[in-house]
Amino acid sequence: MKIRSAEFIKSARCPEDFPRSEFPEVAFVGRSNVGKSSLINTLLNRRRLAQTSNTPGRTRLINYFEINNLFYFVDLPGYGYARVPLAIKKEWGPMIERYLKIRENLVLVLMILDARRIPSKGDEMLKQWLECNSIPFRYVMTKADKLSSNEFLQQRRRISDAFNVLQEDFMPFSALTGRGKENVWKVIGAALEGFRNSKGYAGEAVID
Repeated sequence: MKIRSAEFIKSARCPEDFPRSEFPEVAFVGRSNVGKSSLINTLLNRRRLAQTSNTPGRTRLINYFEINNLFYFVDLPGYGYARVPLAIKKEWGPMIERYLKIRENLVLVLMILDARRIPSKGDEMLKQWLECNSIPFRYVMTKADKLSSNEFLQQRRRISDAFNVLQEDFMPFSALTGRGKENVWKVIGAALEGFRNSKGYAGEAVID
């Protein structure tokens, strides 16, 4: 994927704030400090486009990034961090749910999981919610470099058992080494091209 342009567009809290555009959208969602921003930056060959932090719970709004003037990456607030004020945590759930339910051009949700952690109740609830609402999603296991090959395989088996899905459904990823970057782009590209074909668009391809 050639990244010709990638820029932060805006932060949004409610539907009235969402961009009014026909661009397809790829959303990134997961627990706080799971590596969503690092994943976005690595995919886009940028260091600080999406703000990373060692402090969980820093992403508190829905952040839009416009890629190649053709589609959006959407960074959703992380969930599950105990030290975030209760009032903010209560706001996150409805905010994320509203976005996922109403965005007609949402083509893919990447559900981000820390390769070192067993899925939380929040992760399991999100998976079930996405399935019940027929929203297309795929799993990405970040921080794969922090495990040995054997440790990663064992952990992937534990996570797949917890979710009752095939191990092959979990894409390994490392922002440090770039492992898995190409595979993640293939999944994103297929979703974007599927949207393009369904709309009958002609002209410049989304993925090249």
